[in-house]
Amino acid sequence: MLGRVLCTVLLVGALPSPAAASQGHISVILLGATGDLAKKYLWQGLFQLYMDQVSSGHSFTFHGAALAAQEEGQRLMFDVLKKLSCPPDEPPNRCAVLKDQFLKLSQYHQLKTAENYTALNREIETLLGQEGLKEAGRIFYFSVPPFAYTEIAQHISSSCRPPAGAWLRVVLEKPFGHDLESAQQLAAQLAGFFREEEMYRVDHYLGKQAVAHILPFRDQNRRFLDPIWNRHHVERVEVVLKETVDAKGRTSFYEQYGVIRDVLQNHLTEALMFLIMELPANVSSAQEVLQHKLQALQSLWGLDRSSAVLGQYQAYDSQVQEELQEARGRVSTTPTFAGVLIHSDSPRWEGIPFLLTSGKALDERVGYARVLFRNRAYCPQSGSLRDAGHSQCKPKQIIFYFGHGALGTPAVLVSRNLFQPAMPKDSWKEAEARSDLHILEQPLSDFYMYSPVKERDAYSVLISNIYHGRKDFFITTENLLASWAFWTPLLDSTSRQPPRLYPGGVENQQLLDFEMVSGGLAFTLAEPAELLSPSRHMPSDFRAIQSKFRQSPLVSAWAEDLISQLASDMEQAALSSVARSGHFHLALSGGSSPVGLFQRLARHHYSFPWQHTHVWLVDERCVPLTDGESNFQGLHRHLLQHVRVPYLNIHPMPVHLNQRLCVEEDGGAQLYAQDIVALVANASFDLVLLGVGTDGHTASLFPRSETGLEGAPGVVLTESPVKPHQRMSLSLPLINRARQVFVLVLGKGKHDITTLLSRVGHEPSKWPISGVSPSSGQLVWYVDYEALLG
Repeated sequence: MLGRVLCTVLLVGALPSPAAASQGHISVILLGATGDLAKKYLWQGLFQLYMDQVSSGHSFTFHGAALAAQEEGQRLMFDVLKKLSCPPDEPPNRCAVLKDQFLKLSQYHQLKTAENYTALNREIETLLGQEGLKEAGRIFYFSVPPFAYTEIAQHISSSCRPPAGAWLRVVLEKPFGHDLESAQQLAAQLAGFFREEEMYRVDHYLGKQAVAHILPFRDQNRRFLDPIWNRHHVERVEVVLKETVDAKGRTSFYEQYGVIRDVLQNHLTEALMFLIMELPANVSSAQEVLQHKLQALQSLWGLDRSSAVLGQYQAYDSQVQEELQEARGRVSTTPTFAGVLIHSDSPRWEGIPFLLTSGKALDERVGYARVLFRNRAYCPQSGSLRDAGHSQCKPKQIIFYFGHGALGTPAVLVSRNLFQPAMPKDSWKEAEARSDLHILEQPLSDFYMYSPVKERDAYSVLISNIYHGRKDFFITTENLLASWAFWTPLLDSTSRQPPRLYPGGVENQQLLDFEMVSGGLAFTLAEPAELLSPSRHMPSDFRAIQSKFRQSPLVSAWAEDLISQLASDMEQAALSSVARSGHFHLALSGGSSPVGLFQRLARHHYSFPWQHTHVWLVDERCVPLTDGESNFQGLHRHLLQHVRVPYLNIHPMPVHLNQRLCVEEDGGAQLYAQDIVALVANASFDLVLLGVGTDGHTASLFPRSETGLEGAPGVVLTESPVKPHQRMSLSLPLINRARQVFVLVLGKGKHDITTLLSRVGHEPSKWPISGVSPSSGQLVWYVDYEALLG
């Protein structure tokens, strides 16, 4: 069947005919074709390769392989292939044809035994014989755990190699060992089956456009950089990768590897080498690039314990205990944050500090490599009096920005007081000099900034380089072992060193700041003992002090832990709702209490189904939506602008109609109620988040309220005892139609009302929160220790 399809495909429209396919046929075999990496990146990268090379003179077939039986594996694989997306710049009609052809050229195989590999080899040979095609080569992509490499390598080498005259390229994913000894063992095993030129070890950071452009940038700007790219003009070099996510769900991997093995030994080291290696005469020569990179690695000073500062976010230990079922007394010393100081003894860089930094549960998600130059100028006049773009006193730096963060896109930035760089106009474009955006605390208007003309995923770039045989985008055995030889002494010397604990996110403040001291690194601030754990007589986990509050479930913990648990419960509610009905209708309250929750959802919950979520307001002040007092403005600032909620799924309350605020005749409350009836099945929200005021109000339903406490479900205008006097609010009957209602109560200031509410009955006219009782749903209270115990 695949043979007839191959012949048909080669004759379609502008695609090559069999005669044009004289360069031969390429078989791509993706091992682990139904795994996460394949689903997220590899199939899309292979489809991009097919689109790019369909007219190259090569013909292709794509073989997905895994351990699953034929029928199940084929179903799983084609579920992924059907969802492949077309690039924005690809004509839709052409892309649809190419996608259809790609699917027809793709086939699933169960590869479990030596016989399976022999059968695959026979099938490829038969297909090419039927079509009269010459074999150019085979690509085997190992998207499988490293412990399976040796067995698979043996099967390929013994029964699935291409014939003489055709090439073999074997693509390997990290980790490539966890120290020098294990890396040497794995390398020796693979060398028994493959030649060095056949192996392509992937570090996907080498496919990131900003990283891949470091050497071309240095080459194209030699006349500017040659005089200053040295120890006499450079102050320091930094390579940074910060993440807001933690290791939850990956603690099994992290306990084995930690942040240094996961990020610094590979991604950050590779970027650093591109910055500090001697520039080859020909940067297009893979052999020259790899040789110069190896020399740079070998020039680095050895590391010891004083070279690094290590940290671990506070929740990591409990996550390890939960996910790995470890004993509660066990303490992990695995670092989730590291700053490392590196020096080189090369004549160019002697004495210049290279700082590598990475960590999880930090304040932002961003990655960059930058070279900061010395500045000898002193400017006595205020910076505001001088031309903003050319002040010699501003920092002078070159930044290769990997993506995410404030810019959200790969970029190359050069300080305007350095020089205007030469950039290839076919692949990089100059971006607008905006002063409203900042990068490393400088306005963008201080830089010449360039971004890719066409953004490409790192794996698409790497797969293209595998096809072209560009070895300089991959890790050779020699470079791999040199890197492990450099990093292993530090890993050994710090293996039992307790890392500094940090709370995570913006709460870290200056706790992780470090400085260079006596040739090494040290944290700037002493570690505050009170940060490490709450007072010993208080509980410190999620176990509720009492299982019920007002006859409903109660969750109580320290505020930070409580917010974490609430965010997780909200995510679970959202996933369940989307699985059940395809969408999630969430109504959120404003005020200060949920701010920490919104920030946690934005920074830590990347599995939250925002694409299927409708966000509604529980209540709103009668001010313009852009006003700082607006609940919507706070929600937007702390949550909505950081997550991908479809525009039409965001439903602010219409308090501002006809250039008037909350005028009954304008019918804003009725409009909102109509929207709810139209979009929310049975006007029943999937989840409503409420708070409690010190007077017992909830939403904008206040004691002795004349509206909203009873009667038909709806949206009402209410009076507030404090300015602004009027508000819009969901009514109590509408709230009580929700599937779930979560009530969040934080802080010592809420202790008195919490105690009072624990004793009173159903009296909504006195305490509106006491009237919250979902008719067919569940109410859960989230009360921190300070509110519960004072």
